[in-house]
Amino acid sequence: MARLFGTDGVRGVANQTLTPEVAFGIGRAAGAYFKKDRKDKRSRIIIGRDTRLSGEMLEAALAAGITSVGIDVVRIGVIPTPGVAFLCREMDVAAGVMISASHNPVEDNGIKFFDSCGFKLTDGVEDEIEALYRNRLDEIERPVGTGVGRIYDDPEAIQLYEEFLAESVPCRFDGLKIVVDCGFGAAHYLAPQVLRRLGAEVVALHDLNDGSRINVNCGSTHPEILQKEVLATGANLGIAHDGDADRLVAVDETGQMVNGDQIITICGLDLKREGKLKNNKVAVTVYSNLGLIQAFKENQVEVVITPNGDRYVLEAMQNQDLSIGGEQSGHIILLEKNSTGDGILTALQLISVMVKSGEKLSKLAAQMQRSPQVLENVRVSCKDGWDHNVAIKERVKKAEASLDGEGRIFVRASGTEPLIRVMAEGPNEEKLRRIVGEVVETIKKELGT
Repeated sequence: MARLFGTDGVRGVANQTLTPEVAFGIGRAAGAYFKKDRKDKRSRIIIGRDTRLSGEMLEAALAAGITSVGIDVVRIGVIPTPGVAFLCREMDVAAGVMISASHNPVEDNGIKFFDSCGFKLTDGVEDEIEALYRNRLDEIERPVGTGVGRIYDDPEAIQLYEEFLAESVPCRFDGLKIVVDCGFGAAHYLAPQVLRRLGAEVVALHDLNDGSRINVNCGSTHPEILQKEVLATGANLGIAHDGDADRLVAVDETGQMVNGDQIITICGLDLKREGKLKNNKVAVTVYSNLGLIQAFKENQVEVVITPNGDRYVLEAMQNQDLSIGGEQSGHIILLEKNSTGDGILTALQLISVMVKSGEKLSKLAAQMQRSPQVLENVRVSCKDGWDHNVAIKERVKKAEASLDGEGRIFVRASGTEPLIRVMAEGPNEEKLRRIVGEVVETIKKELGT
């Protein structure tokens, strides 16, 4: 039986695999888990969501499940995922829930939990909730009368998060023109609002609450329109978020992409110069570009390499007391400011480095020289057991051999979608494309849809 919780909560096609019935059961199981530690007072759980059309349906079912065990629910409405994490700490709640499938397609949705301190749940806690869901759902108490949980709305809570964001930087952005692509997602209002509040001239793209178009040819996974708009408007930079705004990619004034690795380099080296880079280390995943490692090495900063996934980055940051870490995709954690990746917060820090230094983004990004990388995603009918497929293993082995020790190749399954990701890095991009193409063709032949 497949694990209910994936690498980032429970994901599925809304109303097909992630049904209201499933959401109700998860609500009961999670409510029972969080209630047991707060017997001294009435527990509350906050729920936020992105703009997806299925969000309200799943929110209603989840809230019903939680209140059925005697916990109150506070509905925040549409808000970025890191806003839920922040409000967990601000509102003294037992837990927080975000209903979102992040950068995934419109039809997908997901449920992810945060503890009372705003951190994503550990594998052990998720396993306990899953055990309740699968084996003991009917045993969970059903209070009656005044014991039943209530549902409250608090749409004003997002203002607390806005205040936090606006106060997170030491400078204003007057005189800067910034293009922001909100991807029709959770950042549709907040990202432009905070930038304008700090004095920037803002050109907002895809800034409607339109869940039918979330991530559709826009946002951080489709930056082409943003690149064109930066050039067309003569903007100083562009920024783009994914559906739940926990990620950021940027575009410099010349229209060139600035990815998560470069943003980590820019912000990390700024912290180093200011004497604020805790323990003189940064944490990144195995997918980060070799150019990042070289840039930090040249500045006497140690790079901690983790397995792929933001939870592993966070774990390393907590264990080693670090300030910054993240992924090439733009999921960046500034642990002294928030407990999870925060796209808007990271954008503000990036822009503040530009203001403080007086440098253009292109020059700041040039602190890291990217090594050629080729990444392709292969949609498959089933990703389970792919790493035991003999033909795929043989092809990957041949690909590694053909790199002659001058590069590397990674093949892994996505934790949230039916995809196999193939990435190669080395000095010769043409050779990398050929190698990746051969591996991709083998995967398509063996596991393709």
